[in-house]
Amino acid sequence: MIAPDPAESGRLRLLSYNIRHCRGTDGRIAPDRVARVVAATGADIVALQEVDVGRTRTGGLDQAEEIARRVGMSAHFHPALHLAEERYGDALLTRLPSRLRRAAPLPGLLRRPGLEPRGALWVEVTAGAARLQVINTHFGLLGAERVAQAEALLGPDWLGDPACAEPVVLLGDFNATAWSRAYRRLNRRLTDARRLAGRRRGRGEATFPSRFPLLRIDHVFVSDRIAVERIAVVNTALARQASDHLPLLAEIRIGA
Repeated sequence: MIAPDPAESGRLRLLSYNIRHCRGTDGRIAPDRVARVVAATGADIVALQEVDVGRTRTGGLDQAEEIARRVGMSAHFHPALHLAEERYGDALLTRLPSRLRRAAPLPGLLRRPGLEPRGALWVEVTAGAARLQVINTHFGLLGAERVAQAEALLGPDWLGDPACAEPVVLLGDFNATAWSRAYRRLNRRLTDARRLAGRRRGRGEATFPSRFPLLRIDHVFVSDRIAVERIAVVNTALARQASDHLPLLAEIRIGA
């Protein structure tokens, strides 16, 4: 007897993971280790941040394609930073049918032109009868910068686009706690998956730094028509070593 595909029933696992260009807490660059962390979660959709493609510092490897190959997925990539042939940015991996809807930079601050460029990646994923809109992003380090980036995502090019219809998931490394202005603005439009999963603030929620997690700055936000059945930080020995962030796993059900 063939087991039913979870995607056909609207049940999906999504993972958000800042991989720090696969440089672990031991200083070793190891895409295979990151891939093993991802594979162990059984995720259907994986949002990666800080991904190197063709960069000298990581041996010229296309990390998005390499990790996708190792976990049996296809990859979409957006370079927030592009220097000659070297690229660095965000990727979205999935084994489900998908198409890229938008990949573009997010605003910085005019008075601070030297800030690291940031971007977002919007992919439509087909899961059974549903078309899930998934946006992966990585916000900046300054509060005003993050607010500008949140406003951009709430605007007509992203969440305000008529094509970005529910169900929608926004996830990534927001560099923002639940008390920040950027988080609060996003939480007015979407809902923090932790709240829908019935999780209260407490131990076991932090994702950074991986060796001794103190900050909850990686988030999953969902729209209506999505039930959150579980959300968890992947705090295994391998995950604590593979990157300076721990992955955040959300199990959702579409159509609720």
